[in-house]
Formats: sequence, C-alpha cells, structure tokens
Amino acid sequence: MASSGAVAQKIDISDRMDPVTFEVLRNSFEYACNRMTTIMQRTSFSPILADILDFSNAIYDANVRLLAQAANCPVHLAAMQYSADAAIGRFPVDTLKPGDVIALNDPYQGGTHINDITFTMPIFYEGELLGFAVSRGHWMDLGGGAAGGMSFSTHIAAEGLRLPPIKLYENYEVNRDYLAIIMNNTRTPHYIRGDLQAHLGALKSAESEMQRAAARYGVETVKAAMNELIGYTERIVRKSIEAIPDGVYSAEDFADTDGFSPDPIKVKVTLTIAGSDITVDFAGSDPICKGSINSPFANTASAAYYSLQFFLAPHAPSNAGMFAPIKIELPDNCWLNAKWPAPTIGCTTLASSKITSAIWQALAKAIPERVTGSTCSECNWFVSTAVDKQTGRADVFSDLPAGGWGGTPFNDGMSVTMDPLGNCMNMAAETAELFFPIEYEAFELRQDSAGAGKFRGGLGAVFKVRYLCDGELNMETSRTREGSPGVNGGTRSAVQRSSHLYPDGKELVIGGFSPNGAWTSPLLSGHQFSYDEVFKFESTGGGGWGNPKDRPADKVLADFLDEYISIGTAKDTYRVVIDPKTMTVDKAATERLRGA
Repeated sequence: MASSGAVAQKIDISDRMDPVTFEVLRNSFEYACNRMTTIMQRTSFSPILADILDFSNAIYDANVRLLAQAANCPVHLAAMQYSADAAIGRFPVDTLKPGDVIALNDPYQGGTHINDITFTMPIFYEGELLGFAVSRGHWMDLGGGAAGGMSFSTHIAAEGLRLPPIKLYENYEVNRDYLAIIMNNTRTPHYIRGDLQAHLGALKSAESEMQRAAARYGVETVKAAMNELIGYTERIVRKSIEAIPDGVYSAEDFADTDGFSPDPIKVKVTLTIAGSDITVDFAGSDPICKGSINSPFANTASAAYYSLQFFLAPHAPSNAGMFAPIKIELPDNCWLNAKWPAPTIGCTTLASSKITSAIWQALAKAIPERVTGSTCSECNWFVSTAVDKQTGRADVFSDLPAGGWGGTPFNDGMSVTMDPLGNCMNMAAETAELFFPIEYEAFELRQDSAGAGKFRGGLGAVFKVRYLCDGELNMETSRTREGSPGVNGGTRSAVQRSSHLYPDGKELVIGGFSPNGAWTSPLLSGHQFSYDEVFKFESTGGGGWGNPKDRPADKVLADFLDEYISIGTAKDTYRVVIDPKTMTVDKAATERLRGA
C-alpha cells in the first residue's frame, strides 16, 4: 500500500514581518509564476503549447515545497512536486549550480505520461539556495509506435522516449548530446528547440523575480514569508475540511475500456473525513491494466488533490499547504498506481478525469448542497499525422474537443469547457488551418447532450475536421458506454461518439455505439484518413443537479428555443409540453404530466 501525506512547516513571523510585506511577497511569488506562463505562451513553437496552453509553471522553496503556481493545468501542478523530488533525489542540492536544469518525463519517477516533460532549475541568490523554478509542458511527440505516443500497446516502451532525471543544462547551456537524442526520437523535431528555449526562458524569468525579491527584502525575510505562506494556506484548508461532516463516503466511476478488456475499468474511492484531515483511499479499484490507461502515483495523487480543492478552499493561495491535510492511500497492484512496464499514455486525460468524478460523487454524499454534477470527465485528446500530398511534408496536429460541466446548486453547468484536469484551450480553427493541411468544418453545441436536472449540465459539442491530406488518427476518449452522472436526482449526460465521414455520405462509427447498437472501443490508434474525409466527434455534456421535474417550465422552454434540448426531451425528461405551433408551454398539459 503506497501512501502520501505532507506536513507544512509552520513559523510565527509576527515579530519579523508586517502583513503588508507578507502580502507583497506573496503576490511576488504568484507574479513569478504568471510571468513564466506569459513567456511560455509567447515563445513556444508547437501549437499544443502556444495555442492549446498545455503546460504548467510553479516555484518551490529550498525544501522543495510548492510555494506558488500559475493557473495552468491542475493535473500537472501537484504531480510536478514528485518530479521535483525525483530530480533532487538524483542530483542533490549540494551538487547544483546556477543554470543547471534537470529534465525528466519518466512516469515512474514523478512523471505522468511520456509527453509531459518537466524541467527543474535551482534558484540562487549570492550563493544561497532560494528555491526552485519548475516548468512542465506537453510536447507534441516523443516517439513511440504512433503519433503522440498513442499506440495503445501493452508496454511503456511503445509510448516514446522515457527520460530519467538528466542534467539537460549546465550554466544555462544545453547538453548537445542529450538534445540530439531527444530530436532523434520525435516526429516533430521542428518544434523541439523552440519549445526547449521557451521552457528555459520561463525558468530564467522566475529566477530573476525571486532574486529581485531577495535583493529588496533580504533572503531571511523572503524565506520567512515562504514558510508563513504555506502555513497560512494549510490553516484555510483545514478550516474548510472541518466544515464537512465527519464520516466515510464512497463512490465509483469507470473507464470504458483499457483497449483490451471488454469490461469497464473501475475507480473506487473512499473519503474519510476526521476533523481537519481527509484520507483518500483507492482500495477496491481494479488492478493494473493491460492497456495504456494506467495512472502512476504522481498523477493519481495530483488528481485527488485538485478534485478536493474545488470544494475545500479554491480561494486559498495554491501551495504545499493544500496537500498537508490530505493523505492518499493506494493499493500496490492497482491501475491507479502504475509500475514499470505498465503503459500510461491515457493517465492524465482519462484516468484523472474519472478520479475527479468519483471523488465528486463521494463528496455529494457528504455535502450534497454544495457539490456539482460530474463534468464530461474526459479530455477527448486526439493526435493525428498529416502528410501533405503536394509537398510531402509530414507533421502532427492535436486538439482537445471539450464537453460540458455539471449543473451546480445555483445554476446550469458551463458548456464546452475543458475538464478540470486542465485549463487548456481548444485549437483555434485559424491556427490549425494555417499550420496543417486540414479544415475545421464544425465546432458547435450538441443538442440533448447535457444531463437533465433542476439545473442542467452544460452542453457538449459536435466537432468536425476535414483532411486535405492523408493522416493517421489516434484518440483517447471514453464516456461512450454511459454519460457523466448527475447528483441529487440529476440525470446522466449523453454518450460520446467518434465517426469517420466519407465523401459519398457514408458515416462509420469508429468509437462508441453505432445506430445498430454495436459498441466499438473509443481508444483509437493509427486509424487511416484520406483526402476529403472527415473526422467527427460528439462530446458529452455535464451531469444534471436536482430533479428535472423541478426545473421551471419557462427555463425548459428557453432551452428548447435555443436548441439546447429537443421537444421530445422537454416532454419525456422535464415533463414540459411545448406547443410546436405557438412555441409556448402548454400549461394545462404540463401540469397534468408533472402531476402524474
């Protein structure tokens, strides 16, 4: 049984620092992270970093405790702690010098899936270690049996180049041998140098901000503020936990498949609330999978942390104090505690989103008046090769067609919004068409995709991309067997589906349920597309909150007029009868139906 827990070191600074200085330094730490993000977005080369924003940045104190982070990808941010620990474990602090940068992406040493590569750099001021800057980015391709590493094989080696902690930079100069190895193991070498320079620029910007703070306030004052900041957040989080009734709360969710098993893969979570502490136990979850959806410890812990923070203290400064009251327990032989050589390409996108859904369902039993319905609970990550017939140029493109969030106790869920695992953006159609020989044909709201409720879920989308080239599509998704669950009487959302559209009008379902009821695994690798063929994806919405019969009839009518729901859903699910001629609610018929 593996477990994790952190204890924030508290320090009384009342006799050292006034509150104004503390607040100035707190904001300076956050500003350093935000500046890192600005540099990453503006200087990286690959669209997945520059446009989709699939990266994260943070700073840590000298004891490798999270100090501040930018509002980037939640699934990265807590996991980066384990990457930083592994980096310092391999290269102890007393061996590091200014300009050293340690890189790693090993899923079993603090990484997640191979595409997420983490860079850790020490920050010194006048010879004294102030802390560390850490930057993680999802690189478009690091080799493997399919573009983006999405071969969905049975061994981690098929997913790409796995890097243990290596000193990629010394004195701010890249190790050219390591760089050559990386560039020799990617389908997109044209992005590597630019993305690498973007990460280095982000790290150096954090270094300059931290050094500036130390020069102005002194090292001791800066370090005292770091300690108090972590303790401050821990106090806020513990107070929030104390507001939850003590007890044991369990829930389950499922991945559709691991690509090999015909059966769904179970996540079981048990939350034990005791005073100001929470234990998150995954006992009862399924064993390690044959397929590529396994989650290493760092990814599972990160998903548990950010899932809880949504309902604990999202207003608190983000640092190691968030983690101290939370203990993670994982069975050794569990698909959420992957060990070598278990493949992990779907861990951040598929596994983490199901962990969130399970935790939110468990919380619904403890604080039903506060919890929302589950989101689409998927990243819907696809990667495709694109070979231009005229030039022969080969490239790789990627996107994340979002779905809806769950209904809340106060309002409907957000439509077409990235799952909580990441604050990523969808690829802009203009960018995609400029970079790649494709056309974005549609990205529109999907009718009847949201779970019904007093407050319905947000809607999913219909996404279409036309190939003006030959390509091989690889995709990780789920929610094709059943939609995302609602809470407090809310219903599930619609199922997701992937389709291949041919120029002659034929439509072939390649992931999910076909019209005849047959189900196909949604984990795709190497699916071939030719010129003028279209990939279509239908994402799901969020789960509903509350009984659909409690939704006011005028809101049901408004949803119908906006084409969010059909007239059949209004009647069958919400028990509201709409006259198709007058486009108004038939009040008498509705009263009879709702009273039945």
